[in-house]
Amino acid sequence: MSFDGLFTRAVTNQLSSLLKGGRINKIHQPYKNEIIMTVRAGGVNHKLLLSAHPSYARVQLANGQYDNPDTPPMFCMLLRKHLEGNIIENIRQYGLDRIIIFEIKGRNELGDLSYKQLIVEIMGRHSNIVLVDKERNMILDSIKHVSFAVNTHRAIQPGQEYILPPAQDKINPFEASQEDVLRKVDFNAGKIDQQLVANFAGLSPLVSREIVYRAGLANRGTIPNAFTEMMRKLESHEYEPAFTSSQGKESFYLVPLTHMEGETRTFSSLGALLDRFYFGKAERDRVKQQGNDLEKFIVNERAKNENKIKKLEQTLSEARNAGQLQLFGELLTANLHLAKKGMKALEVINYYDENGASITIPLDPLKTPSENAQKYFTKYQKAKNAVKIVEEQIEKAKEEAAYFEMLYQQVESASPKDIAEIREELAEGGYIRQRQKRGNKRGQPSKITLEKYISSDGTEILVGKNNKQNDYLTNKAAARDDIWLHTKDIPGSHVVIRNSEPSEKTILEASCLAAYYSKARQSSSVPVDYTRIRYVKKPAGSKPGFVIYDNQQTVYITPDEEKVLTMKTDR
Repeated sequence: MSFDGLFTRAVTNQLSSLLKGGRINKIHQPYKNEIIMTVRAGGVNHKLLLSAHPSYARVQLANGQYDNPDTPPMFCMLLRKHLEGNIIENIRQYGLDRIIIFEIKGRNELGDLSYKQLIVEIMGRHSNIVLVDKERNMILDSIKHVSFAVNTHRAIQPGQEYILPPAQDKINPFEASQEDVLRKVDFNAGKIDQQLVANFAGLSPLVSREIVYRAGLANRGTIPNAFTEMMRKLESHEYEPAFTSSQGKESFYLVPLTHMEGETRTFSSLGALLDRFYFGKAERDRVKQQGNDLEKFIVNERAKNENKIKKLEQTLSEARNAGQLQLFGELLTANLHLAKKGMKALEVINYYDENGASITIPLDPLKTPSENAQKYFTKYQKAKNAVKIVEEQIEKAKEEAAYFEMLYQQVESASPKDIAEIREELAEGGYIRQRQKRGNKRGQPSKITLEKYISSDGTEILVGKNNKQNDYLTNKAAARDDIWLHTKDIPGSHVVIRNSEPSEKTILEASCLAAYYSKARQSSSVPVDYTRIRYVKKPAGSKPGFVIYDNQQTVYITPDEEKVLTMKTDR
């Protein structure tokens, strides 16, 4: 757990220094469990993210762009009614718990002063955002409702008294002396990191393991020193925000996590650290929720076409043996006098063989010799006619399988907006039923927005993340001499450099984007083709997103997420 009580304290201090006295101008609820507030403070607009996500709950200053729903949820409307235009008087933490309280002052409908509290509880799947009338200590509403049937200690529902979570009665680590540490830790019991978590407020297992690791040989002489030294650094705000990736697991904290092996990167601010750690994580979770049915459909259709190809290839193999069926029919007709009903096979001389070798003809014992011969001629005619048809069906099934493979890759890297466009594309293709959007006439296309990136020399690079975006980017948005990029023979995004003569470095950076937004994201030395838009063509009647191109050159690049992050314009 990275976002523990100590981290919450650091975030609270940062927000207090920046937002205290600021005015809440706008409130949005882009997703079910998240609120975005625009706060004007110190002459600057700050975007404040409050998240009660079950896995990624947090409070931070955000830089990303968020898609707001056409109709705001009820909780968002209530927050707008009570908080927009009001002043944030104070931001404080409750003890060292993961609870941040925003004290907000404004005026009610009668013009009288009104005091509200917006309380963010960061508690994993029990996280919540609660609006409280401070004077009455009454809950006006919350982003999640919790009844007494779920929590016997307190109910989080409109009209209920707001009650804080039960106190844990732990020692404040900033007030603890080395003697307190010695008194609370039983060195003979082992698992010292767990003992620190159990006895001191605000500590997570993550920072406790770091304290024990920094102590070296964990004993009565080293643990108290390591503990108090860590608390001294954190109390005096000697932060060095760091992100560590180790064996596929990612963690962050206020200081570098030296007990974790792997790549560590430090950041200049808590906001930059949180942006990096949560980049795509909560969004991918939302995509899974919104596109779970879509992903299953795409996987099933891909598998269905792959199975169809196998069956058709077997049919084709049998059809290509049509000559053998004709031979059996002719030889059986010439030797009808030797065959009798009830025989399972007949061995005859093959007149077409130069050496006059014998051949065995399988027979259906329930048919007469004449009927067996006719059966072979009928099969021959069917097989001969089937070859062309089956070859066409195989080609069509391969196109369908490749199409759904491309869609699957796009779903893996999609945003919630991208999922809606993929769903719209499938509906237009007749694969699924069209969903009618609220406030949108049936058949009215959604507005296409492309992701923008800036290369290190200032050149704009556009990326299409689904077929609708790819078609729009390549066939409409790009100029004829812009540079177009795509992974070679690998499903992926169309990428366009808005420059006819980009630098070699820009081409490599755009190639990194093409490789990152492709099926080969986790690979190295990914081949990326690039050419001018004028050499990219869309064949008539082809699937969305499909193009052919020539006059290309190829570079090999290894996708780099850090480089992608630095180029993104909204970060």
